[in-house]
Amino acid sequence: MIERYETEVMRHIWSDENKYRTWLEVELAVCCAWKEEGVIPQEAYEVIKERATFDIERIKEIESKVHHDVIAFVSCVAESVGEEGRFIHLGLTSSDVLDTASALLLKRSLEVVMEELTLLSKLVLDKAFSCKYLPCIGRTHGVHAEPMSFGLKLLNWHSQLKRSEERLSLAHDQINYGKISGAVGTYAHCPPSIEKKACLLLGLKPAPISNQILQRDSHAFLLQTLALLASSLENMALEIRHLQRTEVLEAMEPFSKGQKGSSAMPHKRNPILCERICGMARLLRGYSLSAMENVALWHERDISHSSVERVIWPDAFHITHYMIRTFKRIVEFMEIDAERMAKNIELTRGLIFSQRVLLALVERGMNRDEAYEVVQRYALKCWNGEGDFRVILSQDPAISSLLSADQLRELFDVGYYLRYVDDIFDRFDK
Repeated sequence: MIERYETEVMRHIWSDENKYRTWLEVELAVCCAWKEEGVIPQEAYEVIKERATFDIERIKEIESKVHHDVIAFVSCVAESVGEEGRFIHLGLTSSDVLDTASALLLKRSLEVVMEELTLLSKLVLDKAFSCKYLPCIGRTHGVHAEPMSFGLKLLNWHSQLKRSEERLSLAHDQINYGKISGAVGTYAHCPPSIEKKACLLLGLKPAPISNQILQRDSHAFLLQTLALLASSLENMALEIRHLQRTEVLEAMEPFSKGQKGSSAMPHKRNPILCERICGMARLLRGYSLSAMENVALWHERDISHSSVERVIWPDAFHITHYMIRTFKRIVEFMEIDAERMAKNIELTRGLIFSQRVLLALVERGMNRDEAYEVVQRYALKCWNGEGDFRVILSQDPAISSLLSADQLRELFDVGYYLRYVDDIFDRFDK
């Protein structure tokens, strides 16, 4: 059985229980602000703070009649308080509660994701350092290009993840706003001082300006940031999928004891975790588009964004969190086959050193176009199975007149391609 890499914390954040708990958190912060303004008596506030609670089934019962979730919630909370319940939701519109509470939910979810991403980023960096000098073949267009370090491949992943960390930090700053400004953002029934005090209690910044809602460009940026992170994880997972192909077999995702790859073929070992990550990235890119569609609303607000956000926000964070945790497992337990990497370097019988030969001939006086034509001609012979590339080259009088056998042999040294690996790694703090 494949372990599920979800945690209770993300499920809790987006549970109905916690949603209403967060709404109540906002309502109580506003009541506290009104108390400090002298509008709600101290005694009444103490009663509200002590008694205010909710019952999900009662909320559903009220909502079935009023068809408005916030009204149902406020009515339920007021019932739990008693007479002093009349002060609940004083001067507010529904979006004051919804958008401010959503900021808290998004912020807290993002902090969970950021913590997991930091752990993944460090894990990838450690793995990169452990593979710092491990030679493998580099590929462009899926075709063998030149030797490289497997550690550099992983270091590139780490660099991508660090950029995602920076983007998530910016998204965190942009989403960290609440609004208590009323029906169209004029503060007509609830002065700016209430918003300022309530947001301070909640750990949010008051929005410099809002209408009935917080503007959705910030939320769209957050979803785009999650989608970009997902796309980076997809990029890495896709690489592992290629490396796990039967013809390559340089690296493989973990395979649990007792795991089966196919109902029909017992030999199968499929990269299902990496494929899952690639599929989930598609979902997040779709959610990102939906979030951008939510930016344009009628006048001071309509409700077309609401139904979308009820789906994409919790889903996006569940998926992102799952992807990060799953990829952590993949990286930690990835099987790396150094011997297969060495064999694959030799697979084309020396063709991958063609640029070194080309440059050596040019350095020794041969015209570049002529050198390219000569090297390419013998490379094609090697491709066609007519012999080892170095041997074929050594038989050409024009080449042997410029390069001795020892000089030619030196050009086919894998270590030459790793000589600046330390310089690249020195740019990153371990």
